[in-house]
Amino acid sequence: MLLLTFVAFLSGIITILSPCILPVLPIVLSGSVGGIKKPLGIISGFVVSFSFFTLFLTALVRRFGFSADTLRIAAVVLIVLFGAVLLIPRLNQLFEKTVSLLQKRTGKNKNRQGFSGGLLTGFSLGLIWTPCAGPLMASVISLSITQSVTGYSVLITLAYTIGTSLPMLAIMFGGRKLINRVPGLLKNSGKIQRFFGAVLIFTGFSIAMGWDRDFQQTVLDVFPGYGDGLTFLEQLDPVQKALDNSLNSDSGPDIDEDKAVPAPPLVTEGQWFNSEPLSMESLEGKVVIIDFWTYSCINCIRTIPYLRSWYETYRKDGLEIIGVHSPEFAFEREPENLRKAIDDLGVTWPVVQDNSFLQWRAYNNRFWPAKYIIDKNGNIRYSHFGEGGYEETEAVIRELLGETGNIPQGNADLPSPDENLSKTPETYLGYGRSTGFLAPTEDYRNMYRDFKSQKVKESGQWTLEGNWAVTENYIVNEESGTLELFYDAKDVFLVVEPVDEDVTLTVTVDGDVPADTGDLVDGKINVTDSRHYHLVGMGKGNKHLLRIEIDGKARLFAFTFG
Repeated sequence: MLLLTFVAFLSGIITILSPCILPVLPIVLSGSVGGIKKPLGIISGFVVSFSFFTLFLTALVRRFGFSADTLRIAAVVLIVLFGAVLLIPRLNQLFEKTVSLLQKRTGKNKNRQGFSGGLLTGFSLGLIWTPCAGPLMASVISLSITQSVTGYSVLITLAYTIGTSLPMLAIMFGGRKLINRVPGLLKNSGKIQRFFGAVLIFTGFSIAMGWDRDFQQTVLDVFPGYGDGLTFLEQLDPVQKALDNSLNSDSGPDIDEDKAVPAPPLVTEGQWFNSEPLSMESLEGKVVIIDFWTYSCINCIRTIPYLRSWYETYRKDGLEIIGVHSPEFAFEREPENLRKAIDDLGVTWPVVQDNSFLQWRAYNNRFWPAKYIIDKNGNIRYSHFGEGGYEETEAVIRELLGETGNIPQGNADLPSPDENLSKTPETYLGYGRSTGFLAPTEDYRNMYRDFKSQKVKESGQWTLEGNWAVTENYIVNEESGTLELFYDAKDVFLVVEPVDEDVTLTVTVDGDVPADTGDLVDGKINVTDSRHYHLVGMGKGNKHLLRIEIDGKARLFAFTFG
């Protein structure tokens, strides 16, 4: 516990370097003007607000039935109002008189010197700020979403929040000191205060319009490696072991097919597709498959025909499937990207977004894909990780449906398994999980540099030519570029996110144009969406040299094979 608390505190401090802090930085900087105790008020409000709502927002939403966005909107309104107070002198005077009157009525006549106004600003900041949460904060959020707030989650949240507050406090006091030391700034302190008022108003409207997220994405486009590696402390083996021990003791089902293990509640805060939000209570009496997946994962995609067959065959007998979409890559978090993937893949059962991995953590899940089958009483009776096991899974479905009194008449028409499986494993391109990259030197991370092609000889080896940046999660070309991969498989897929509007991949295999696939036409693919693309489809697997020439800027994440 002591190790996790200390790491949470350090992770909070490091957060000031992450992209997610940039949209709210103007609010922090506004603490540089106003009463001398305003920074302390902002930090106090932030610590209380962020800690409280991180731990208890889900319980409040469920108890009182309001949308979580209601509080966010209220916080944005407060920020705009405080911006107006700083910008308009008459409003400033009215606010000071109101605060003074309240202090007299409560017997607090001592001048708080901006503390009260800062407190409300900090409270609003804690509501609207979404941190770039690593594994530690993700574990806390998962506990709160299942209403399992523990001493562990309170301690970790406070340590993280206090750690985050220290750099914020330093920025505010540093800005205040700069203004007081520079005569020109001190002389124009009134104008500076009005400037920050205008900035606060603009920031509030930007957050309300969702421009803060667009701004973060623009920063990442310009600086592709910015923010990578900031969770390195949380990825260390001792921290991961301590985190796993804590999670195993505090949350998540200990699955045993021979015992009745209650399933965790369904997370309903994410966006739902193909259905209104569901709950385990509303599904009582049904057999439910909880399927953890992500739409660019080829292993997940290969299970969809089996899920579809079960859904079409056994839905009338009381089977329900809930697809929990826990994204592997950033672009998979976008609702419109997921909606399009659901349509393209023919997923007709309910799907819920799990962008914060709340449901994932509630199940202590570790795999894509993963299936958990729940009986009519809400107990987990079976689990399977990865592909395969389809006949065994169907047997469990039929058995549990029989327990409901609905005995299925016939089996599902399952697809025939592909016996010609790939010999090349999934190949990630970002340095965080990269394998097989023939890099000329170690000094290639998070910066654009000119790569020269190397000769690839073994399955899974790949090389770059042209100006590329290799980040933790993906590689990105500056304008054009070439990638070569030696592989042993029948089918090749590549996960791509376009940056430019016009991105074209020109594909050859052993120097020849391969046969058309659903995506490839005459050796070319027009990349329009963020998803996996089918580059190569052959009659049988074998060893080949794949060459991809890229025209237009794009992020490449991973190769998968079939």
